[in-house]
Amino acid sequence: MIKSALQGDVFEIALSRPEKRNALTPEMLTDLRAAIATAPKEAGAFLLSGEGAAFCAGFDLSRCKDSPDGAVMRALLNGLHLCIGALAALDSPVIIAAHGAAIAGGCALLGGGDVIVTNADAKLGYPVARLGVSPAVSAPFLRNLVGDGPTRARELENGLIDGRAAMACGLAHECTDRAEEVQERASAIAQVLAAKPRGAMAATKQWLRTIVPVRSGEDGLRASLSLVGGEEEQRLLPLAWSSTR
Repeated sequence: MIKSALQGDVFEIALSRPEKRNALTPEMLTDLRAAIATAPKEAGAFLLSGEGAAFCAGFDLSRCKDSPDGAVMRALLNGLHLCIGALAALDSPVIIAAHGAAIAGGCALLGGGDVIVTNADAKLGYPVARLGVSPAVSAPFLRNLVGDGPTRARELENGLIDGRAAMACGLAHECTDRAEEVQERASAIAQVLAAKPRGAMAATKQWLRTIVPVRSGEDGLRASLSLVGGEEEQRLLPLAWSSTR
């Protein structure tokens, strides 16, 4: 469910579960992290995308149905945290093609990117608190991407915004008119960045991590994990299962 290939100087990684709008499973997150870790040294840039109608619809909550002890949700949260951190730690630029929808865990992945491309009528955001799940796992990375104020708004409002609003608040950096144009534009940006001197790009990313460090990443993860198996989650998650039948 994860595809990867070196295309010229760009290492392309694709979420490949289009029939489920690339909803994330623990196994997908494990494979995504492995793809990031085993990228060829020739890669001058990374391009993360999703196949089908949407970049990523978030966690596959149906997997939690048979896990009343919360083990699957914990695996999802831990896996997401590790994947965002792995993307953010790369010395090569990371471009994310977030077409159609980047929701909940899918939106959280954007926190690991350097350049986010979306489309005007895409839907982005973290509507998870209504299910008794805290989006805090993504907050440290989101804060580095958009700043304190927009982070508070996105994490607390729990609504979805369109691509133009995402660009206005810094969640996305470019916005195409149509979803079909996102991949092409993101690929073009990746090729331009991959052609730049590797040492200079690596030094720049390392410097950016120094002046804008990811703070309290583990604290954000713990905050999300603290609600797993709680009364609210046990009561509200079944609503998500019934809505996806």
